[in-house]
Amino acid sequence: MAGKDELLLGALGYRFQRPEMLADALTHPSTGGGRAAKRRSDYERLEFLGDRVLGLVVAEMLFTRFPDESEGSLARRHAALVRREAVARVALSMGLDRALLLSKGEEEGGGRQNLTMLGDACEAVLGAVFADGGLAPAAAIIHRYWQMIMDEAISPPKDAKTALQEWAQGLGKALPDYKTLEVTGPPHEPVFLVTVTVDGFAAVTGRGSSKRAAEQAAAETMIRTIQG
Repeated sequence: MAGKDELLLGALGYRFQRPEMLADALTHPSTGGGRAAKRRSDYERLEFLGDRVLGLVVAEMLFTRFPDESEGSLARRHAALVRREAVARVALSMGLDRALLLSKGEEEGGGRQNLTMLGDACEAVLGAVFADGGLAPAAAIIHRYWQMIMDEAISPPKDAKTALQEWAQGLGKALPDYKTLEVTGPPHEPVFLVTVTVDGFAAVTGRGSSKRAAEQAAAETMIRTIQG
């Protein structure tokens, strides 16, 4: 196994019984070749599995760590811990960026610093650990890397809509104005496109599987715009 993979295994603290599971998680579908379709399927299946494992373990961690908090507070903490930026941060701390196998185009395009790609790969690796060794080793990795991030937030984070509203009110501005632009996709899997407008800033949009999720996504984009 390559040295960069050995370093990642050391960071994970786990030795695979089936090394090909890790290879699938580290091989981005963009690498192409004759196995391109299967590789994409393997990678995306592991990412799907890892996302669910991460969500479950983080939920259990929060349930235990904050016994007096409401469901809403726990949900906001959970969303912050499993969001793209947090997962990508863990990926970098593991050295996952150095272990990824990317196509030349992704490499030249800065794929190793792409937060979405890093987050997806981290979830794929967690899925590979779970598929290879079960919940215990996957949970141990998640506890090790997410505990520090969890401990950084003393109070539950505010959801993006609340934070944006409080910012606007603090400056005496009108409340953010949300409008649903369109709903696409089949009835069982809709995609909402929502716009939010704040006085002094151009409107931005957000997408989500529900109107609320799309509004939250739009609010997050507006907050990033405001913060520059």
